[in-house]
Amino acid sequence: MSQKRKEQFDRRHQEILRVAEQLLLDSVTHDLTLDVLASQLDLAKGTLYKHFSSKDELLLSVLIEYQKQSLSVSCIDDGASSSMVRMMLFQLNHPQQAVMMTRLEERLSATVVGLNRLFDELYQVRHACADNLLSTAHQYLSEQDSTLSAVDYLSAVWAMVHGGAMLLNSSFYQRFVGKREELKWHLIEQALTLPKLYMADEPKQDEPHLPKIDPNAPPKLIKPLMPPVV
Repeated sequence: MSQKRKEQFDRRHQEILRVAEQLLLDSVTHDLTLDVLASQLDLAKGTLYKHFSSKDELLLSVLIEYQKQSLSVSCIDDGASSSMVRMMLFQLNHPQQAVMMTRLEERLSATVVGLNRLFDELYQVRHACADNLLSTAHQYLSEQDSTLSAVDYLSAVWAMVHGGAMLLNSSFYQRFVGKREELKWHLIEQALTLPKLYMADEPKQDEPHLPKIDPNAPPKLIKPLMPPVV
């Protein structure tokens, strides 16, 4: 394959993934058919099979692409607190996408067989992303002088982000949680404040020492505070 044809192939590959993700987002069941995808792309269905051997391979590739985006965000080095905020916003700014990807992976991991290579690729990218997050969490906790472990902290942040994405994606719960933007920034504030609840004990003040008294010394007369009454 010539360089030009390879570039065309790669561009079409990315376009297929982009349109497939949008169709998944637009679907109530987070699913698609290759016929609809081919029609949307104005491609022959056979052309899709040049890129993906099956619909399951296509869906797993969509997941991998999403995870690669998460990895690229985690690789930006502009300070621990900024990195934590950016990683939370990656999902909170696009809650429908975050929820859909989670549900899609649950479905595929329970039903798909014979695509271990793609699952391995997905988990390798996720592992690299987790390593970056652990490093960032360690740095942030150290800056906050917090005793909270990085794993416990990231677990709490993940619960906030995942739960927040579920709320932000739900029109029903909006009547209870209020404005989406306010909820999003409240969650981020809570995540950044959490380490301060686990601080090392402050150094204890030295106990006051009583003056040493010689038991053999004669008693000292204490001058009365008030003159005696005559």
